[in-house]
Amino acid sequence: MPRIKLNEQREYAFHYTLVLDPRDINYGGHLGNDALVSIVGSARVNMFRSMRLSEMDLGDGKTGIIMSDLAVNYKSEAFMFDELLIDTHVGEISRSSFRLFHRIKKGLIVVALVETGLTTFNYALRKVVPVPETFLKILAERGIQE
Repeated sequence: MPRIKLNEQREYAFHYTLVLDPRDINYGGHLGNDALVSIVGSARVNMFRSMRLSEMDLGDGKTGIIMSDLAVNYKSEAFMFDELLIDTHVGEISRSSFRLFHRIKKGLIVVALVETGLTTFNYALRKVVPVPETFLKILAERGIQE
């Protein structure tokens, strides 16, 4: 199977910093796969929070998200008590989905590149719905456009 190859984005509009805790470290003594997924989730929640949105409300009071895929490229190790910067870019916006591109860095060193696909979903109706105009407007106000 060919290796998935992710690329850094030109710009990242959102930034989140954290320090690795003992719970983030695996048996190999470095950042674990499960912790990386949680860290990216924390960056996503904080990105939405910075826009006064949430994973359950993209600004219209009824549209949330479901993660449809996730890909990771590890570039280097990270260890307990390392401070990580998670940069996030919103892109590839389509009718009912968009992608988040994350770059995790330790100082100047890239630890990992992560890409997630998010599908817009109405939990009350239990169905996929279009990306809300309110979300697109907020992105445009922040200069994020496709």
